[in-house]
Amino acid sequence: MNEHNTTDSSEGNFSSGVDNQAVKSSEPNQEQKLEIAKWVAEGMGLSDVQKKINTDFGMVLTYMDVRFLVDDLDLTLVDPEKPVPPKADESVSDTPSLDDQSLGGGGVQVEVDAVTPPGAMASGSVVFSDGESKKWSVDQFGRLAMTGGSPDYKPSDQDVMEFQQQLEQSLRGPSL
Repeated sequence: MNEHNTTDSSEGNFSSGVDNQAVKSSEPNQEQKLEIAKWVAEGMGLSDVQKKINTDFGMVLTYMDVRFLVDDLDLTLVDPEKPVPPKADESVSDTPSLDDQSLGGGGVQVEVDAVTPPGAMASGSVVFSDGESKKWSVDQFGRLAMTGGSPDYKPSDQDVMEFQQQLEQSLRGPSL
């Protein structure tokens, strides 16, 4: 009977020791949290922070753990700035490119409805560069439908490409 009590107490000590060790290794200390804050401020993404925590601190955290940690520390992820094409190239070219049309006015304008009708995953309207407007919707299978406007209207290939790019961008929403 004494052997049984000894075994229970050693098992209890063993399990509590493992729990304490697991908590210590999965929770960054204050200095490490400051270092993580610096990484995020420098523009490092969540997956990169996750890898760096593993390599620098020897802690294995899931992506969600890192996300929660960043939220708990009230840190804001910084999107890397995209390089702006030089304006000198625009003056060299006489024909406007697709990029020039999407940046300037008069191109395709896509709007997403705040309330989606039944049977659609997303819906909205589009005004093409020539002023023709249509209603669009995407069903649960990803099929695009367009209604309204002139029944025989066909937008230009450039307008279709710009519409697809803006629609994809609109439906993805802001990136983290």
